[in-house]
Amino acid sequence: MPGIFPIWRSMLFVPAQIEKFVAKAHTRGADAYILDLEDSVPASRKDVARSMIVADARQVSRSGAAVLVRINQPWTVSQRDLAAVVGRGVRAIVLPKVNCPDYVRAVAQEIDSLEAERDVAAGHTLLIAQIEDVDALARLDEIAASSSRLMGMTLGSEDFSASVGMEPIPAALFAPNQSIVFACRRAGILPFGFPASIADYAEIGDFRATIKLARQLGFVGAFCIHPSQVAVLNEEFAPTPNEIEHARGLVSAYEQALKQGRGAAEYRGKMIDPPVVMRAQELLRRACHLEISGLAKK
Repeated sequence: MPGIFPIWRSMLFVPAQIEKFVAKAHTRGADAYILDLEDSVPASRKDVARSMIVADARQVSRSGAAVLVRINQPWTVSQRDLAAVVGRGVRAIVLPKVNCPDYVRAVAQEIDSLEAERDVAAGHTLLIAQIEDVDALARLDEIAASSSRLMGMTLGSEDFSASVGMEPIPAALFAPNQSIVFACRRAGILPFGFPASIADYAEIGDFRATIKLARQLGFVGAFCIHPSQVAVLNEEFAPTPNEIEHARGLVSAYEQALKQGRGAAEYRGKMIDPPVVMRAQELLRRACHLEISGLAKK
């Protein structure tokens, strides 16, 4: 698992121009909040939303959560958004409708200039790409490797499904989500998401089952649109105490076997070999990250 990026289990969308949502956001318990300048903001309110970002960022980060901002396409609008939001208070930019690596590189270059102008540490502003069109699937590896600022990718379930002409049901979204995981792992960045529609939040039991599956598929966190989803994401994307204890024992048993000249070991009735140990080590790294960052307490 990449160790250079923050790992946010829950990233809650907050419309940047709706003050009552912004005011309450810090109480929702998310690891990060995405101040949205795109779909949730009408065209007539874009300028107002941009003007509110700096104050919004201070507000939603009151509990220590990270601040992300989703910007708009096309490029001319992206530039206006970036000029309004790049600064110390914004940790990452969410890029919608990414179909090619050129757009990611253009955004990264623009941020290079803005960080230098504003005395922001070089590389502070990270990127997350939303894959929202079927045409982007053929270029996932190029996109994933397009910039050192790119920390992860996620599938935009609704727009992607519309581009295919399919319903955003789990069976249809499974394969493209797996493609996201594979491309992210090949590039050493983080896969975010789950194989279902982001709009389906009413049945929390079903949502929890989906997130359990998402973690098994290799996802490390996800976007969400409703506060009720936050606790589920925080719980299901975090290793449990039992899992941590098991992983520690498993790694210890394997290390002891190596000292004895054996390449495999038995632990609690199961055979342990390098792939099993790798999964345990990744789980322990994730637990350590959550502990160090203070997120384990949420």
